Amino acid sequence: MRMPPNNAFAASIRAGLACASESASALETGGWEESGAQEWPSWYAVTDLAAATIGAATAEVAALGTNGVENKGSIDSTSAKSAEISEQSARFAQVDRRLSSLWFGWSIHPEGWQLPAPWDAVAGDYATADGWIKLHTNAPHHREAALKRLQLPNTAALTRETVAAAVRGWDKDALEQAIVDAGGCAAAMRSAADWQVHPQGQAVQQEPLIIWQDNSHIAAERSDSASADYPLQGIRVLDLTRVLAGPVASRFLARFGADVLRVDPPHWEEPGVIPEVTLGKRCSGLDLAKNEDRNRFERLLRDADILLHGYRPGALAGLGYDRASVLAINPGLIDVSLSAYGHSGPWATRRGFDSLVQMSCGIAEWGMQQAQSAEPQPLPVQALDHATGYLMAAAAVRALRIRKEQKRILQAQLSLARTALLLATSQRNQLLSGANTKMQAASESDLDPWLEKTSWGTAKRLRFPARLAGMTTQWKRPATELRTTNAVWL
Repeated sequence: MRMPPNNAFAASIRAGLACASESASALETGGWEESGAQEWPSWYAVTDLAAATIGAATAEVAALGTNGVENKGSIDSTSAKSAEISEQSARFAQVDRRLSSLWFGWSIHPEGWQLPAPWDAVAGDYATADGWIKLHTNAPHHREAALKRLQLPNTAALTRETVAAAVRGWDKDALEQAIVDAGGCAAAMRSAADWQVHPQGQAVQQEPLIIWQDNSHIAAERSDSASADYPLQGIRVLDLTRVLAGPVASRFLARFGADVLRVDPPHWEEPGVIPEVTLGKRCSGLDLAKNEDRNRFERLLRDADILLHGYRPGALAGLGYDRASVLAINPGLIDVSLSAYGHSGPWATRRGFDSLVQMSCGIAEWGMQQAQSAEPQPLPVQALDHATGYLMAAAAVRALRIRKEQKRILQAQLSLARTALLLATSQRNQLLSGANTKMQAASESDLDPWLEKTSWGTAKRLRFPARLAGMTTQWKRPATELRTTNAVWL
């Protein structure tokens, strides 16, 4: 069986997916092949991670698509050789390393308009009395919590210099805890060695890449509306995720035909990323404090195939939808969830984002050391978010295959911190050198010719980084603003 050459992560990812199966050989994936030499300049193998996670997710779709094609009789059953060739072709993905790397950044390229600023004006790294801390203030309530602890006015006129002066008077761990206790988001910079002995770091080390749980339910027979071009057509994905990993997962599923319905609460906005991540989806809104909207939500749950959610562990239960309640509504639901810091340990319920996890687990500190820099050196892209998103998508499709072939219903749990642990195995002591190996900015040749008519204006997208033989998939919907459609299934 062909395997991706020299990819540091392929075996670990395949092993993590295989743990879902009662018989791993019964659900073996055909793998993927990588091409392209350019890589992100990083002290970690970021491009390997991009190609491996996108390759794994696409290979899962390929295997599911093969089964669908066989069921519909598209392979010439009179020719064993023809069937063998068709199956091998459909089960093997071609992954472009350069495009995979670029998709870990921004895939959208506006024409005649500009993307909103991705960061709040005071978000970022600040020196403390004993080290460094990152403040994540993109959400208004997170900004308010941080500034309240720093005893600063929450005004538009507030400058980074004023924030920096206030932060310098704190020890990093004390300020981190104070902001977290206030409902905000912050992360003190730790070394990898510090994280290994930290109670949360130790908890993450004990977790598998994907935590699988069997719902002990036998799947009911379902009609199959998949096609050769859209293997996920007819699959309903209820998307309750926010910035950034979860939306990456649901965007990938939409690419292959899934009906992805994103549901947001009133007033929630994340303008810096919405044009990037709502591609292929329908976006609705519900207020779960209202009985009428709760009834609508439960109807959506009842008829969904996959639930994607990135609420902190226990948060969905706090809304009245713990695992038992959700399964009572839909016993056949595939549940794929995300957390920042893992699903066990003292920080399991802590709010977090990619940039914060990089600070906590030693990634930013290792980059700082290797670059001999005076400031934290994060990854060149939000690789933990993107990689975890594609792993979520791979897990969701693997669970669909198990539902189809083994009649079992599974739940999968992933975390940014566990993906960071995977990436940590690829520490480098020097950066790549040479113009032919370093990642070049996206050019016109990297863009798909499709003109995407988004809610903000026309745009182009990067060409999709993975190809499957015989599939000519294209996005069915352009990116759209939040809460622009009814909360109903098609």
